[in-house]
Amino acid sequence: MQTLPLTLVVMTHNEAATIARCLDSVPFAAEKLVVDCGSTDATCEIARAHGARVVHQDWLGFGPQRNFGTTQSAHDWILALDADEFLSPALAGEMAQALPGLMASDVAVGVLRRRTLYMGRPMRWYRPMVGEKLARLYHRGRARWRDVRVHESLEWRGRQVLFGAPFEHVNNPTLVHKGLKVLRYAELKARDWHQRGRAPRMWDCPLVFASTFIKDYLFRLACLDGWRGFIVAQTNAAYAVYKRMRYYEMCRNPDSVALAQTALARHRLDR
Repeated sequence: MQTLPLTLVVMTHNEAATIARCLDSVPFAAEKLVVDCGSTDATCEIARAHGARVVHQDWLGFGPQRNFGTTQSAHDWILALDADEFLSPALAGEMAQALPGLMASDVAVGVLRRRTLYMGRPMRWYRPMVGEKLARLYHRGRARWRDVRVHESLEWRGRQVLFGAPFEHVNNPTLVHKGLKVLRYAELKARDWHQRGRAPRMWDCPLVFASTFIKDYLFRLACLDGWRGFIVAQTNAAYAVYKRMRYYEMCRNPDSVALAQTALARHRLDR
């Protein structure tokens, strides 16, 4: 497949099991860039073996880390994937055909549909895991990642285009992985709230749990995916409440910020 003036950017930390599949799924990228924040496994060696240039950057937070990757890219057009994501052959073919014309236009971003594999197989009905739309292809002069620690998204000016075929996401391999990610993401979100001086609102926790569960289980159709759908709705609702409880603790006991960071560092979850 002919290469195009585009940089694939992947952020990594101990992704030896998935990085090769991710990199190999984008054969049309003239540059493949891995921004690593200190992997202790074979991530960097595998990435180089699969054609990537590896740059080290201590963890800055999701938004700033992605923006750092943007500055290190050799090309103006960038495709951002996570190590546990990869293009389907159908999407790789669609993008290779569409990109030359798109790059010559004034389009700012390309929006991709993400399909998620959960507990070993694709979800069939739960809407965020079937066809979630994410802006992942962008021109760095027209778009920028929000400078937040977690739940980053692109902000852009100009037109967008939507691709039809999906890219794949292998969601947390086990519920243990999900639980550890919840601890990490909740801590980052609580720190963002703390930095902005947001008032803690414990009174809304029961309402947040119920509304999040109902939204996912009923309105987003998780109920049609059986017990896997129930688990998704329950873990999302629990996360929504936990991060509020953790933020309340930060406000009541400021010493807990450093104590939690030390505890997370022991399990390498502080980044």
